[in-house]
Amino acid sequence: MIQSTTSFGHFDRSFLVRLADWAAVAVAVALPWSTSAVGIAIAVWLVVLLPTLSVASIKRELATAAGGLPVVLWCLGVIGMLWADVSWHDRFAGLDSFHRLIAIPLLLAQFRHSENGIWVILGFFISSITVLLASYILVLGHSGHTFYGVPVHDTIFQGALFLICGFGALGYAALASGKQAGHWPSAIFVIGALFLINFAFAAASRIALAVAPLLLLLLGWRLFRWKGILLAVMLAVMAGSAMWFASPLLRDRVAQTVLEMQEYRESNKATSVGEHTAFLKESLAIIASAPIIGHGTGSIAEEFRRITAGKAGVSATRTVNPHNQTFAVAIQLGLVGAVALWAMWIAHLALFTGQSTVAWLGLVAVLENILSSTVHSHLFDFNSGWLYVFATGVLGGTILNERANALKNSNPHQTNAAEVFRIQRRFSLRGIISYIARNWRGGFRLSVERSRRVQ
Repeated sequence: MIQSTTSFGHFDRSFLVRLADWAAVAVAVALPWSTSAVGIAIAVWLVVLLPTLSVASIKRELATAAGGLPVVLWCLGVIGMLWADVSWHDRFAGLDSFHRLIAIPLLLAQFRHSENGIWVILGFFISSITVLLASYILVLGHSGHTFYGVPVHDTIFQGALFLICGFGALGYAALASGKQAGHWPSAIFVIGALFLINFAFAAASRIALAVAPLLLLLLGWRLFRWKGILLAVMLAVMAGSAMWFASPLLRDRVAQTVLEMQEYRESNKATSVGEHTAFLKESLAIIASAPIIGHGTGSIAEEFRRITAGKAGVSATRTVNPHNQTFAVAIQLGLVGAVALWAMWIAHLALFTGQSTVAWLGLVAVLENILSSTVHSHLFDFNSGWLYVFATGVLGGTILNERANALKNSNPHQTNAAEVFRIQRRFSLRGIISYIARNWRGGFRLSVERSRRVQ
């Protein structure tokens, strides 16, 4: 009877583990298309996942920089409510933006022990391809949609989506070539190119156009180091020139940006560029008035109301979003919060050092978020925030699983729990600092064999 009960409990947990993995796939499939579906899928994922995680597995992720620092930033948000000079409703509303960060260590714990991370990646990629097809259909049909060639969401989120998928696919195709992969790398390369070509024919955000050349440089460096950067520059010039002459939409977008900058400088007109510039200037003034611990969680709207009072033109525009992730955190939590934010980003970049295709995908996702967060508060936006959380958590957990398996396969007779822990210790905050100090001149190269030698 006892044995039967134990077997039944094991069956229940195994079923929930598989179900949680497929719930994560559902989130990934929904992300490119529907905000409502994402919210429902995340709720299901959490309900199914939490009973499968042990306290020890969660504590292990919290002890690492990649899993612990997002929770540190959330804790600072909780503490920041104490000194905010706004209503408690506004304080809790401000804290809502931090909540999704808690999911990162949960995802790391889940996919560290799962082989199904690849299905989450495939689900997201295939779903994004359907958005790409819909975008081209709108372009070819000259649809009068809200944004030209943008079937769902907006140009900002679609730009981030297409950059991650485009450069992720190009890097995957290049890294997978030479292996026994058949024709798949070539097909994936073509799909990746189509994601990036779309920027010439569909409405695109300015930041996506600015980030694309930087990710191309990263791809060149990843493949061929300095020669790759030179090739990337040449390719960027040629591709940019071709897209410039072939795309009236792209030329109009650049011309409109220049015009908005001139109008802002000459007449303080409330254009898109003018508003972004004004928000950044006012954010600096707000941060300077409380530089260490900020004005408290949920204080952004109130601080902008105070600083814009009595002003005219675009300088009088109030906002709840300073359109810069670092400033959005620093206004509320000061330098302490900004340091925690950047420490988290650096920890996630360090997590994806390595030569595998999964490491490349994670690196693209994290770097795209960091670069685009110079003009947007992506972590605090629903779609962009959850995209970052699931990309970091799923890909991070998958790469930890790969490294643990590689360690077991390299020496199965000596592998034990302590040895597996040593390879992960590199990704604690102390391990990252030590790793940077030892490998500054070597280009941040990481291999499993070197990890085994860390004592």
